[in-house]
Amino acid sequence: MSNQKTEDGEQRTEKTVISCRDLTKTFTLGKEEVPVLKGVDLEVRRGERVAIVGASGSGKSTLLHLLGGLDEASGGSVQILGQDVRQMNEERRGELRNRALGFVYQFHHLLPEFTALENVAMPLLIRGMKRPEADPRAAAMLEQVGLAHRLQHHPSELSGGERQRVAVARALVTEPACVLADEPTGNLDRNSAHALFELMQQLNGKFNTSFIVVTHDAELAGRMQRSLRLIDGKLL
Repeated sequence: MSNQKTEDGEQRTEKTVISCRDLTKTFTLGKEEVPVLKGVDLEVRRGERVAIVGASGSGKSTLLHLLGGLDEASGGSVQILGQDVRQMNEERRGELRNRALGFVYQFHHLLPEFTALENVAMPLLIRGMKRPEADPRAAAMLEQVGLAHRLQHHPSELSGGERQRVAVARALVTEPACVLADEPTGNLDRNSAHALFELMQQLNGKFNTSFIVVTHDAELAGRMQRSLRLIDGKLL
């Protein structure tokens, strides 16, 4: 958690990890402009678990990509740890994403040629950490998600639930302020999805990491601290 000084010099703890104000996104299809987000306001504080639900095509994934600095908004602002993402070039946005955020998708996006250990260590290596330091941290995180016995297995040798746990470990290995998860249980059976619910809650409690989860899963949404619905381009 970052500390900042107020104007009178007093130290304060920065509790808002990610926020947006009047966020808009319009796509151009041929000659037609299609507004998807029409002024979204959101503030997520340290350690919060927030679900975003809504109909297919309502813009949930678009919103998540904008919050993560993966796409350009049409208007409004996005701040991560108090820094305005829209005022940064791509290099600075990439550095901030690597430092402050973790990402989990419906399809795990693990690199098939690498082991579970190598996949989880990747964000640390991108950050500039050397293998002798990165590998033990990756192994420790895989142990946290119950996969200490799978370090040298490739994704093709893991079950769907195990692959998704590797993806969660990869998202958390840098100890991010916030994890953005897009339908993280959408490709899992009920038992695996339930195990992932439990894991996310445990890790949220242990690391005080915030979670913003886009989901169609009513059970997962119900276990978040807040559930927001995206309707007609706005969060309710």
